[in-house]
Amino acid sequence: MVKAVVGANWGDEGKGKITDMLAKDADIVVRFQGGANAGHTIKNNYGKFALHTLPSGAFNEGVVNCIGNGVALDIDKLINEYNEIISRGVPAPKLMVSERCQMVMPYHVLFDVYEEERLGKASFGSTKSGIAPFYSDKFAKIGFQVCELFDEEALKAKIKRVLEVKNILIKNLYGKDPIDEQELFRKMMDWKKKIAPFVGDVRKFVYEAEKQGKTILLEGQLGTLKDTDHGIYPMVTSSNTIASYGAVSTGLPPYSIKEIYTVIKAYSSAVGAGAFVSEIFGEEAEAMRNHGGDGGEYGATTGRPRRMGWFDCVATKYGCEVQGTTHAVLTVVDALGYLDEIKVCTGYEIDGKITTDFPVTSGLEKAKPVLVTLPGWKCDISGITKYADLPENCRKYIEFIEEQIGFKICLVSNGPARENIIVKE
Repeated sequence: MVKAVVGANWGDEGKGKITDMLAKDADIVVRFQGGANAGHTIKNNYGKFALHTLPSGAFNEGVVNCIGNGVALDIDKLINEYNEIISRGVPAPKLMVSERCQMVMPYHVLFDVYEEERLGKASFGSTKSGIAPFYSDKFAKIGFQVCELFDEEALKAKIKRVLEVKNILIKNLYGKDPIDEQELFRKMMDWKKKIAPFVGDVRKFVYEAEKQGKTILLEGQLGTLKDTDHGIYPMVTSSNTIASYGAVSTGLPPYSIKEIYTVIKAYSSAVGAGAFVSEIFGEEAEAMRNHGGDGGEYGATTGRPRRMGWFDCVATKYGCEVQGTTHAVLTVVDALGYLDEIKVCTGYEIDGKITTDFPVTSGLEKAKPVLVTLPGWKCDISGITKYADLPENCRKYIEFIEEQIGFKICLVSNGPARENIIVKE
């Protein structure tokens, strides 16, 4: 069976924990898109980890962890992450990197930094990890696949051809020093040594595993609202964050994905620029930020404080619809236990009219939240293991959200550790 774990909103929903949990019963976990520009925080018996490229199945010894074609692969970051978790006592994960996966080049990171500098106040709030330049090159057909590392003469010729254009931009648009061909080639040969033991035909491996009835978990990065086609464009990431892209990245037929676990946070948070209708500010936001997550709401990759907001039913319903949700998962409910009252955004007011349909970006930027106030439960729920044992107001909050978004919530997370999961019948 093929399952996917994806995010409903802006990312940072807690997907890593859910993937880590589901990986216990999986044979393969495939990271299917995105790069090292976002992280999945996982807390288990080995400790607390922030994974950026390594699939979240890495802590389960029987699991093969795959990097799919759709990933923006930063080889240095992947290998450093792999070695780091081993140094902390985790058994060496089984890892396979697709030979067709493309690599984040050093100049991708440079272009990301230079362009954000050039744009100034009009910048996109990039993590400066090279992701947008990487995907631009991929679709311009001048990217480098992992398999190209193993044909040195062809690689040298391609480096020369690509750098002719890149260096013109670097010198004339940004006024920076050009990239040296030989230095780049030497860097890529170093990558070759590091990645060679892990390279394989991920598509064939996953296809055969699916035919044999093995359990395959597809792990996405970020959430629906950051999807390049369906998100809050242009303040999006540069890849498709939706479950259906998992089939594209792995080469599986789309009908093979049977279960889609869409992860939803019990309040809203976002990193980076873009419309955020239910956003709160000042002391109210700071209190929610400090109570949220495990150690507060700060980016796992950047450390940036996340923007905070009330739960947004409009955005979440849309996110679940686009993902094709079969199982909704609600996380960090325990973080709201400090509030006397909790607001929920149930609609948007745009030009004097109220809608529950998620609009395009121009409408989103004019939208004002329609808020409903619910009573809080004012207690710590982190030790509770049964849904019926949750405080009545907590259950009412969960069921109100469920009714508003139109999707059944099957799991409720009430703490950072793997075992802090309540099964909701």
